[in-house]
Amino acid sequence: MIEIKNISKSFGDKSILKDINANLQTGKCNLIIGASGSGKSVLTKVMVGLFEPDAGEVLYDGENMTQLPQEKRKELRQQIGMLFQGSALFDSMTVEQNILFPLDMFTKLSYTDKRKRVNEVLDRVNLKDANKKFPAEISGGMKKRVGIARAIVLNPKYLFCDEPNSGLDPQTSLLIDKLIKEITNDYNMTTIVVTHDMNSVMEIGDYILYLHQGSKQWEGSNKDIIYSKNELLNKFIFASEFLQDAKEMRMLEDKR
Repeated sequence: MIEIKNISKSFGDKSILKDINANLQTGKCNLIIGASGSGKSVLTKVMVGLFEPDAGEVLYDGENMTQLPQEKRKELRQQIGMLFQGSALFDSMTVEQNILFPLDMFTKLSYTDKRKRVNEVLDRVNLKDANKKFPAEISGGMKKRVGIARAIVLNPKYLFCDEPNSGLDPQTSLLIDKLIKEITNDYNMTTIVVTHDMNSVMEIGDYILYLHQGSKQWEGSNKDIIYSKNELLNKFIFASEFLQDAKEMRMLEDKR
């Protein structure tokens, strides 16, 4: 479990995060949502140690990352997988080489064992036999799946996904959501997804943290969010036609 305790962060005289508290659940998909500029990206960068908070703690299974010496922090980061918004694949490397990259950096496995692990994760994201393709030769959805494969190749305890559905069509977005959910369950990972995609909120939001102007305004599950009476949250989410339809359907079901 990741615990966020009283996290605050400012840049100059601009306050970005204001006393944030949250418990992110192990083996679940934890979503951080909010409008642009709400502090989502800064919070995740604090959580992975890229930014130092001005106040507060980030606890990984009870261990305070903000107080760890650099060597211990490096060890903890090796337990964190990252899926970047643009997939961040190396264009000059094949799919296989992209996924081998963290294995080469952080393990002493033999080349045979590394290739075996690459094939395992490619099979897990339904990209078997894509090893020799280059990023330019595959679709946006396939790139995301390669990014997921690379993020999980070291078998991390924690998986961070930054806007995983950015730039994807609705059908492919649903497939990526389903894959993230399956991997979270299969590996019992603590998964953190930063997203604007309200379909993702409803599909995989086991725990949802809503930020507004740097403050936590609401937390709950995708089952709770439909009934929220938080005005700021409702203005944010019901701009989505999908969620408006979902709320109406839920109300109809309740009347039956």
